[in-house]
Parts: sequence; structure tokens; C-alpha cells
Amino acid sequence: MIELILGGARSGKSRLAERLAGESGLEVLYVATSQALDGEMDARIAHHRARRPAHWGLVEEPVRLAQVLASEAAEGRCLLVDCLTLWLTNLLLLDDPRRLEQEREALLQALASAPGRILLVSNETGMGVVPLGELTRRYVDEAGWLHQALAERAQRVVLTVAGLPLVLKGDAL
Repeated sequence: MIELILGGARSGKSRLAERLAGESGLEVLYVATSQALDGEMDARIAHHRARRPAHWGLVEEPVRLAQVLASEAAEGRCLLVDCLTLWLTNLLLLDDPRRLEQEREALLQALASAPGRILLVSNETGMGVVPLGELTRRYVDEAGWLHQALAERAQRVVLTVAGLPLVLKGDAL
């Protein structure tokens, strides 16, 4: 089962995904896409680590997400991927402009055959002002296209605002 959990910054989307993973009764593997590039990200990563149960597995992969899904998704396991927009940012900042399309397509293919439960967390960035600058506009566009493709494939899509989940597609929580 694929579930896409969207929301703005500090909307409660990660907390919701962590709750769903914990309640699943499955072995949980947390797939972190962030990179500790500065002190602020170090603090965010530490905050997420402190919240997670110690018995959950962890894979840190900033770029090759499809490879992780292909090797780690299994019946009886819940993969919690946090977060797709950080993954997208990592790809946008690479020197190879083709890499984003390659990794995006690989992710969509991996999800098509991935067993078990997959929780995908991502920031909804397209609900505000059109950003200034080519890179930020491309980021918002790419995130929107990625979310549309994932929502089409997901069995459940949830938008989280102020800690409150609103199911857009699929069974109620």
C-alpha cells in the first residue's frame, strides 16, 4: 500500500506518518533523505531522531531512493520515506540535469512493484505565492508534478494542516 502524506512546514505530516507506521504492527524502516549540511539541518535531524522509536531501522539516502525501495521494501515491512521534497532538492542541486528525471522515473517504477506498506512524506509547496527565481520556480513545478504522479499511484493521499489530517483519496484514518 502506498500512502502520500502532504503538508506545509511544521504541519504535522511527519508526526502523522510516524504514528501510522507505529500503529501498522509492521517492522518499520525509516528512509531519511536529508543531509546535515549546516547547524539548522543538524538540529532538525536530531529532532526527528529523538522522536523515532529506537527499534526502527534507518537508511539515509539523499538521492538513490528507488534503489532503497527496490532493496528494502518487503511484505511485513513499512517503509517511511521522509521527505520527498528534500530528495527533490538534492537532485536539483546535482551537476547532472538529467539525473532528476532518471531518479523520478526509477522511483515511480519501484513503487509500482514495491511490496509492503510505503509512507511517503512531502512538503506541499504549491499553495502560496509564485516564487522568484528560476531554481525556486522549477522546484515548485517539479514538486507539483511529482505529487500528482504519486497521488495517482497511491491508495491513500492525506493533506495535513495544523496537525489535522484531511484524507483526499482513499480510506479514512
